[in-house]
Amino acid sequence: MSTIPKKYDQSVRNSWELLTAGDRKNIAEKPIERRVNKNTLGGRKMNLRTRLMLGTFVAALVAPAAAQAQDEGGEIVVTANKREQNLNDVGLTITAIGGAALQERGITSLADVASAIPGLAFAPSNTGTPILTLRGVGFNESSLGVYPAVSVYVDQVPQPFPALAAHSAFDVQRIEVLKGPQGTLFGQNSTGGAINYIANKPTDTFQAGGDISYGRFNAIEANAFLSGPLTENVRARLAMNGRHMDDWQYSATRDDGNGHQSYIAGRFILDADLGNLKLEGMLSGWRDKSQPQAQQLVGIRVQNWSAEREARHPFYLNPTWSGGNPRIADWSTLVRDPGLSPASSTLPYGFGPESTWGENNLDPFGNRRMWQGSLRADLDLSGMTLTSITSYADFKQRQGIDGDGMKQVTYDLEKSDGYIHSFSQELRLSNDQTGAFRWMVGGNYEKSTTFEDQGLRYFDNTSHDSSLFFINYSGVTNKQKIENIAAFTNLEFDVSPSLTLKAAARYTSSKNRNALISYTTENGNVNKFFNYLGALLNGVTSDYYNENGVPTDAAGNPLPLPFTPITPDQNYTLNSSFMPGEVFRGNLKEDNVSWRVGVDYKVNPDVLLYANVSRGYKAGSFPSLAAANAVALRPVNQEYVTAFEAGFKASMFDRVVQLNAAGFYMDYRDKQVRGRLLDPIFGGLETLVNIPKSRIAGFEADVTVRPTSGLTLSGAVTYLSSKILKSPEPPKNYNVLGTADNFVGDPLPFTPEWSGSVNLDYRYETSGGLTPFIGVSVSARTKADSQLGSERMDYLGLKGESPCQTATDGTDVCFLAPGVKNPFMLNGYATVDGRVGVEGKDGAWKLMFWAKNMFNKYYWTNVISSADSAARFAGMPATYGLTIAMKVQ
Repeated sequence: MSTIPKKYDQSVRNSWELLTAGDRKNIAEKPIERRVNKNTLGGRKMNLRTRLMLGTFVAALVAPAAAQAQDEGGEIVVTANKREQNLNDVGLTITAIGGAALQERGITSLADVASAIPGLAFAPSNTGTPILTLRGVGFNESSLGVYPAVSVYVDQVPQPFPALAAHSAFDVQRIEVLKGPQGTLFGQNSTGGAINYIANKPTDTFQAGGDISYGRFNAIEANAFLSGPLTENVRARLAMNGRHMDDWQYSATRDDGNGHQSYIAGRFILDADLGNLKLEGMLSGWRDKSQPQAQQLVGIRVQNWSAEREARHPFYLNPTWSGGNPRIADWSTLVRDPGLSPASSTLPYGFGPESTWGENNLDPFGNRRMWQGSLRADLDLSGMTLTSITSYADFKQRQGIDGDGMKQVTYDLEKSDGYIHSFSQELRLSNDQTGAFRWMVGGNYEKSTTFEDQGLRYFDNTSHDSSLFFINYSGVTNKQKIENIAAFTNLEFDVSPSLTLKAAARYTSSKNRNALISYTTENGNVNKFFNYLGALLNGVTSDYYNENGVPTDAAGNPLPLPFTPITPDQNYTLNSSFMPGEVFRGNLKEDNVSWRVGVDYKVNPDVLLYANVSRGYKAGSFPSLAAANAVALRPVNQEYVTAFEAGFKASMFDRVVQLNAAGFYMDYRDKQVRGRLLDPIFGGLETLVNIPKSRIAGFEADVTVRPTSGLTLSGAVTYLSSKILKSPEPPKNYNVLGTADNFVGDPLPFTPEWSGSVNLDYRYETSGGLTPFIGVSVSARTKADSQLGSERMDYLGLKGESPCQTATDGTDVCFLAPGVKNPFMLNGYATVDGRVGVEGKDGAWKLMFWAKNMFNKYYWTNVISSADSAARFAGMPATYGLTIAMKVQ
């Protein structure tokens, strides 16, 4: 039997198998141009069957190149069903961006991907964990070891936790964004959808290339790759990406800078064709020492106030704002730290004069690294294919983060350390995917261990006073052991050449065991306060206390307690009996069945109608919180989304116009959010909350028009209407102001009503082979909430719903920065990017000038509520620069 020539890649193999032996021989020996132009095959007239198969084969040959350059108008190949298909033949809502478009538009991060995809929102968190929300479905949680609602993959290899996917968007053929629940094939934790990076693969001939960019803030970014055969059947590809940039933020109160970036990433792929067995090994990794972004203070609202607090923390009455300019922010640096000075041994355990305190450098810093290895094996079993995908990821971080946008230390993570170890295995069996009945069955196993260690400093906030023993350090360690087992099937049946029925299901069993300790340091004093508090709540009181907060008699002898007094490294969180010292241990066991049913109807070869009903689940999780009460540490249950969707994909006017549209409705149950509960001592404290019932309705449309050679116009729009239908029950029904609230009727966070993009690209190839090009991209979205009930928030207490604390002169200790009306709203905005350049013959070189956010639009992507304040994460200001690229082949 004739085998496929090695010069053709994996994407043409299905078409090759359709041809007869004689056709294969002629294709392998004859030039393609002659066969196509003369409508002959080996000197004989082609029949209709052969012409159709050859057309499919030739289309498969050009598809990979087209996928890398979406703007050139070729067919886009996607892998939404875990096999290669033309984008227009897949009855799902998918946005695919080709590699050339990614490079020219400077899409290198998850934030860039979100700006290019209507309906997808990116928000940074105060620990650096990215928050992705797709069609209103997301999880605004900052803990390191939590699953997302939008899953991320690289060549179907999972990046199970959000932090792992920070540097994946380099040397890729395309990015596929699958919208709506994808739980049947991509597993739980994809209730919003899935993002799949398709990496460039090793080539059959030697190729090498790279580019280097220089831009504003002395930013230098470089990419390079080497690719080619090692032996007749083995190929390899090595790709690298790196970036270095100076500080882009400056302090509102001093001559200081922040925000420098420095990272390097790499990916090595080795593939081999061993007869019926095909192997692909991938080793990828990165190290990022970028400095965490500083926040912009926009609101002050203290939770506690007194004459003593006013004397100790007068800056609250005259705050320094930093909003209005994306570059202005503030953060703590070298400070006097009471934790580095011995505390008093008598109640209330105060510290000496500030001049006696030691110095501590709280300047933000970052050091994160990740590596992942994977092996994919495809075994041809004569009409069936057995596929195995094995991967292991190892992640570690050390960080220090300013969480309040002030030079004072009111909510600073002195450390935010942790690690992730994650093993996954997928095994699936599928039949010949070219037949009328296509099936796939498989299973998944995942075992992950996550650990997080946070140390929060707050000796300048209102908790640092004599009534609370001058507490100043709250730490938490949270170790989770997670195990997931799943089995799935996917079925497709062509009732006729036009009508296809689809069904899929997945059963998942999840286990999550955690051990959490809230701790302090020797002079953090929190253990002393909770010894005192535990005794008080259990009826043991006295006028005398020892150096550990334990009540004593007049002679200094400790009184009997129902618990053993805790030391700084022991858990201070009160258990159900209001006693400290017990490690919080959780055991969350859940199972679920995700499913999808649908129908595709081909009106003609250029028009596809489709309808799907699906359900997807996201696993429950535990928060990483230093909590006063164990109630705050209880996990959230799994959430699920039932989605109804119908749409069409249409190529018109000989593929000059491509129009896609879809409408959808999602019934959202037990949505997971980071919310609040009321603590009688500390006010509103963070916890994880389930929103019992909400809904999302909307539609999407995108159009691409190629009116003339080289000119591509495209636009996309998403409309979302989200609403909470049932509010959480007490005690988890509090808003960020610490006020009991009813969220019924409020929109979901990070869900703008409208979002859209417009792109214009024009390329003109001259007779000499040079190709000048120009492009403009506009991305826009309307306002959105960053917290539950943001739009109704009575931050200044003007409505009497959330009264402010009062200063000694009778004024309210509630303030907003100039021009800010609602601190937790994300205002709508539009940004404009542009590029212009020239490319050499056959893409041998390229010179490009570019600008991102060229009109320097000021916008922000998240607002963080800390103990006594609110602060923004501003979007990047205008950046611009020059890119030079070269390629050898």
